[in-house]
Amino acid sequence: MSRIIRVVKETFRKYPIIANSTVYGTMCVGAEFSQQILTKRILNKTEPREPIDIDVLGRYAIIGTLISPNILYFWYKWLDKTFVGTGPKIIVKKLLIDQFIMTPPFYVVFFVTMSLLEGKKDLFEECRQKFIPTFKTSCVFWLPAQAINFTLVPPAARVIYVGICSFMWINMLCWIKRNDYNAIKEE
Repeated sequence: MSRIIRVVKETFRKYPIIANSTVYGTMCVGAEFSQQILTKRILNKTEPREPIDIDVLGRYAIIGTLISPNILYFWYKWLDKTFVGTGPKIIVKKLLIDQFIMTPPFYVVFFVTMSLLEGKKDLFEECRQKFIPTFKTSCVFWLPAQAINFTLVPPAARVIYVGICSFMWINMLCWIKRNDYNAIKEE
């Protein structure tokens, strides 16, 4: 087991962009796949059951391997280089800068890219509709999650902790993407 851990660590050290893209892409596709299983197989009792939408999984693979991890890799590299340390003031700065400077354009890129991949005529319509609910949900989820990460989680367990949080968040993002907020507001 320790040999596997060494190989994984070495891979992330030598090939950080490829390793991060592989992991993040797997989480994106896995989150969307779990959403489809839940909505089309478990919660939907009608027969015949809806098939898994491979095209949607492909779009999440593109976002999750080519776009998001590259943005995040260089962002966190810059953030860690600019704000060095783990003191409370540094942690609060990182949390706030990450959530309020990086997150908004990140979600714009997500929604606009998905609209482009879906062939929508108005690439910004879904972003206009879902950006605020997504950002609010993100604040509620990530600010406490990262505060716990930086203050309570031992450094050796941070990757696992963030991985679990990311998978949960990507599931929420898939759900937000799938749902029509106008219909939800009217209910």
